Amino acid sequence: MMGRNESEIYLGLIHYPIFNKKGEKITTTITNLDLHDISRAGKTYDIKKYYVINHLKSQQAIVERMKKYWTGGYGARYNLNRHQAFSVLEIVDTLQDAIADIEKETGKKPELIATDAKQFPNSISYRDMREYIFSTDNPFLLIFGTGWGLTGETLDLCDYILEPVYGRGEFNHLSVRSAAAIILDRLLSAEWWK
Repeated sequence: MMGRNESEIYLGLIHYPIFNKKGEKITTTITNLDLHDISRAGKTYDIKKYYVINHLKSQQAIVERMKKYWTGGYGARYNLNRHQAFSVLEIVDTLQDAIADIEKETGKKPELIATDAKQFPNSISYRDMREYIFSTDNPFLLIFGTGWGLTGETLDLCDYILEPVYGRGEFNHLSVRSAAAIILDRLLSAEWWK
């Protein structure tokens, strides 16, 4: 029987570099729903921080404005749950900035776990990844892509690539919000360690 996880878990949502459907590297736009829903899922599963990774200052300003609204003043008083969820949200320019912040905070470089809708020769199962997370006190950064997925250069930086989330049908194009909630549950749900 596994004990409760002592690892610090972080999330990263990458907006650059990301592939578009033509296989070109682009910067995707931050969406309101990704901020709200992934923050809420992250807080539910006790993640330490949720990094929105986007180098565009105009996009960062949108995130900062929303975070300020929900964590201070009227927004925080109006909806305490949203205030709590947004308390984990951070905006950074690059994946390397997120890694450096985690290393500064924990004293350890995080192990990077990529998520992808494609199967890779070195993909790891949810069961194996969950068992490893629960067996160590290492920090982990769980990385999600937007657009048409993470680039090869990002995947090459990762220690692990999770197998895809498969449903019952042939369709396999979940929103990142849905994928994040499913993956967090598979890796961190209390049901697995009771």
